[in-house]
Amino acid sequence: METVDTPKERNFIQHIMDEHKESGRFNNKVHTRFPPEPNGFLHIGHAKSICLNFGMAAENHGLCNLRFDDTNPGKESQEYVDSIKDDVAWLGFDWEDRLYFASDYFETFYQMAVKLIHLGKAYVCSLSADETRELRGTLTESGQNSPYRDRSVQENLQLFADMRAGKHEEGTHILRAKIDMSSGNINLRDPALYRIRKIAHHRAGDSWNIYPMYDFAHPLEDSIEGITHSICTLEFEDHRPFYDWLIETLELESHPQQIEFARLNLSYTVMSKRKLLELVDEKLVDGWDDPRLPTISGLRRRGYTPAAIKDFCARIGVAKDYSVVDIKLLEHCVREDLNQNSLRAMAVLDPLKVVVDNYPEDQVEFLEATNNPLDESAGKREIPFAKVLYIEKSDFLEDAPKKFFRLSLGREVRFAHAYYMTCTRVKKDSAGNVIELGVEYDPATRGGWIPGRKVKGTVHWVSAEHAVKSEVRLYEPLFISENPDKAKDGQTFKENINLNSKNVTDVWVEPALAQATPEEKFQFMRTGYFCADRKDHKTNKPVFNRIVALKDSFKL
Repeated sequence: METVDTPKERNFIQHIMDEHKESGRFNNKVHTRFPPEPNGFLHIGHAKSICLNFGMAAENHGLCNLRFDDTNPGKESQEYVDSIKDDVAWLGFDWEDRLYFASDYFETFYQMAVKLIHLGKAYVCSLSADETRELRGTLTESGQNSPYRDRSVQENLQLFADMRAGKHEEGTHILRAKIDMSSGNINLRDPALYRIRKIAHHRAGDSWNIYPMYDFAHPLEDSIEGITHSICTLEFEDHRPFYDWLIETLELESHPQQIEFARLNLSYTVMSKRKLLELVDEKLVDGWDDPRLPTISGLRRRGYTPAAIKDFCARIGVAKDYSVVDIKLLEHCVREDLNQNSLRAMAVLDPLKVVVDNYPEDQVEFLEATNNPLDESAGKREIPFAKVLYIEKSDFLEDAPKKFFRLSLGREVRFAHAYYMTCTRVKKDSAGNVIELGVEYDPATRGGWIPGRKVKGTVHWVSAEHAVKSEVRLYEPLFISENPDKAKDGQTFKENINLNSKNVTDVWVEPALAQATPEEKFQFMRTGYFCADRKDHKTNKPVFNRIVALKDSFKL
C-alpha cells in the first residue's frame, strides 16, 4: 500500500485520528474504505477520495477496503465495476483481499430491516411519491405522519415479506424508518429504507424484488466491515444523525466515526456523474475515456500519470470549506512529472520546407540525441539528418523583431542535435506566402552545440524523407466557462461546451516515434507533452494526444 504525502497542516482528519488513538477509541486501529457506486466512471474528485482513504490508512499503519455500494441496479453495471477497479489499481493502490459489495450483504440488510419492524422502528408506507413529498414538510415547517405509520408489527412484517416476494408493484409500498416527522433535520423524517424494484441486479440477478436505499445500506456496511473512520464528502454531513440512529437502534457492535470533507471542484470542468453521463449518452464527447473529461480513464488516456494526480491531490489538501481549484494546478503537476520522466522527441505540426543548400544531395547521417537530459538512464537515440528538412512555420519570420531568436534571413541559429544554420534565401508562392527556405550549414558544428560560439536560437526539425506522418489531437478545456455549473443567462452547462476543445491535425515526427507503445509519453521539443493514444495508436498509424502545452514566454 502506497503512502500519499498529504500535508498534515491542512489535514484535519489526521488530527481526529490522532485524538482517537490517544483516547483508545478504536484500539489504536485505522480502517478506512473507498465506497464508489458502480453507476459511472470515476473522476478526479474520486481520485482525491481514493488517495485520502488509502493514503490515511497507510500513513496510520491501517487497512483500506474497496467496496461497491451497488444498491441501485437500474443504473449500475459490471462495466462500471471493472473500470473502477482498473482506475484504483492504475493509481497505485491495492485493496489486497478486501474487495466487498453491498450486494454481499443483501440478506443481512433484509434481516436488519425486519429487526427494525419488530422494534417498532420501521413500517411499510403505501403513500404515492407525490403524497410522501406533500407530507414531508420543508426546512421551516414540520412534516406530517403517514396514515400508515401505525400499522401493526405483524401487518408490516407480512407486507414487507410480500414486497420481497414480488407480490406488489413498483411504487405501491416502501419501507420507512419511524423516527420523527417534526425533526429539524429532514433526513430524520421517517427516511425510506427499502423500495420495490423489479429489475435484475448485475451480481444478484433476479433474486431480489426490493433493494435497500443507499442511506440504509451505507452505514451498515461500514459497521459490518469494522470501518473505524468513514470519510465522505460534506453533503453527507446532515445524513450522519440518521446513520448514527441506525447503528444505535440496531445495537451494532462497531460504530464508525463519520468525517466529512469538501469535495473537489475544478475550474472549466463538471464533476457531477449525472452530467458526465449526459455528455456520454448524448455523444457530446467520445465516451467515458474522452481525454477532455475529468474521468480517471480520460486523464489516463490523455497522458496524465498516477504520480501527477497523486501530487495534485496532496497539494490541494483536505478542507471543510467549499472552493474551486484552478485546473492550471493540475496541469502544473503533470508538467513537473513529465519534465522529469518523459522522453524527448522532435515533431513538427505546421511544416515549412527547409533545404540545406550546401549539404550533399543523397547523404543521410544519424545524429545522436539524449532521450532525457534530466535522466541519464533514459539513454540516447539516433535521428536521421538529410538535405530536406521540416521546421515549424512559426520558427521563421522574414522581418523578425529584435527579441525573436529563431530563424530569419541572414541569421544563424542552432538546429537541435544537428548543426548551426544560416538562412540565405526565401522562396514564396504567387500570394507571397513563404513556402521554402534555403539555409547553409556549418559542418564544423556537428552535434549542434559549440562552446564559445554564441547562438541564441534553437530550432527543432525533422528530416522530410524520414519523418513519419502521424495524427495528433490537441485538447483544450471542454467548457468555455470557468464554472460551467453556474452558467449565465439561463444557459445549461452543455451550452457552455467549447467547440474547439478537440482539434485533430497531422504531425511529422521522428521515425523512432512510429515504434512508440500505447501510453508512452514524450516531450515534443518546444511544442508540448504528448502521449501515444492507448486505444487508437498503431505502428502503421501513430496517434498522439497532447497532454499539456509547454510554456512559451515569447509573444509577437
